[in-house]
Amino acid sequence: MSNSETAVPWDSPTVQAILASTLVLPLGVPLLSPVLTVIRDAFGITDAQTSLLITAYFVPGIVLSPVIGMLADRYGRRRVIIPSLFAFGLTGGLAAFATDFGTVLVLRLFQGTASAGVFILTVTFISDVFEGIQRNAVLGINAAVLFAGAAIYPFVGGALAAIDWHVPFLVYLIAIPVGLFAIRALEEPPSVRPKTGPSYLRGAIDALPVREAGALYGATFVLEAVAFGTILTALPFVLTAEFRVAPVIIGTVLTIETIASVKNGALARRWSNHRLVALSFLCYGVGLVVVWAGSSVGSITVGAAVVGVGFGLALPSIDAAIGRIAPPEYRAGALSIRNGTTFLGRSAGPIAYTSLAIGFGYSALLLASGVLTLAIGAVTVVVTDAESHLDAESVPR
Repeated sequence: MSNSETAVPWDSPTVQAILASTLVLPLGVPLLSPVLTVIRDAFGITDAQTSLLITAYFVPGIVLSPVIGMLADRYGRRRVIIPSLFAFGLTGGLAAFATDFGTVLVLRLFQGTASAGVFILTVTFISDVFEGIQRNAVLGINAAVLFAGAAIYPFVGGALAAIDWHVPFLVYLIAIPVGLFAIRALEEPPSVRPKTGPSYLRGAIDALPVREAGALYGATFVLEAVAFGTILTALPFVLTAEFRVAPVIIGTVLTIETIASVKNGALARRWSNHRLVALSFLCYGVGLVVVWAGSSVGSITVGAAVVGVGFGLALPSIDAAIGRIAPPEYRAGALSIRNGTTFLGRSAGPIAYTSLAIGFGYSALLLASGVLTLAIGAVTVVVTDAESHLDAESVPR
């Protein structure tokens, strides 16, 4: 296998436009997180009301992702991603001029819808244009860009919020020049147009291997829910109470996720996407048990970093696997279901863990999550080994 078959074509206008679009996405929540208390004080609202700015952003992705995927399969990738970029920038920028909280909230709903369009179509474009291990490599870089933005933007949001709560919203306008670049750089991948409506849904379901697709979507939900419930929700509460260093740990995890994603293409040369997903679960299990047992910031950081490795490996591997099994004419729809599942996991995880902590405590939840994910990873390794053995025996000698 030559290096050209696995290398990321950095000079490709498609790659450049997709990575620029992906870099816009983390602006949605990480940029705004440090601004929430400033917005709360500016409008004189409660913490619960302020949190609706995050909920309103995620809900459209859960509900509308399949519709967005269907539109992209029917009318083309460019006709969805380019308007989505413009809408993301405009709705975010307009919020800077809002005079009441209700208007900001409505704009966040529209921005969340546009974000889902960009999120789905970036990975769909990559799956359309690239194949095999090169698809893993480009998806890995794409995920690394996403994680890197999530690590950097909170500092940007916090700095701008010190000026005024309106200012961070102006950063969203950067999506508009990215959209203009996408008009010039992105070419529509060749694809077959399926039928819309119920015929499309039936065709999409029939086109996917149910068992494999169900396992990939299920893995997405579990990995997202556990990561956002433990590392990004439960752990900050624990560390803030005991050590007051939660932001340091979260920054470390995001950095590790970035590095792991970059290495996805290289790892895909040795292992299948299914094996990499199994490895993600094993990393979660080991990391969470270490976090549970950790008695110092250093040991807890090591455990959280191992979870970060698992999270960084999972996203590009799952996207590559779905891109492989989904026919081109239904690929956006298949990846849109993954996007909806992702947003659902990210929304459900924090709610579930904070609710269960009332009765069980965060320590017990960290241990239970570690044991559960370790068991899932071990079973998945056994299953993938068995399937690989059967595939090898079925090859004519």
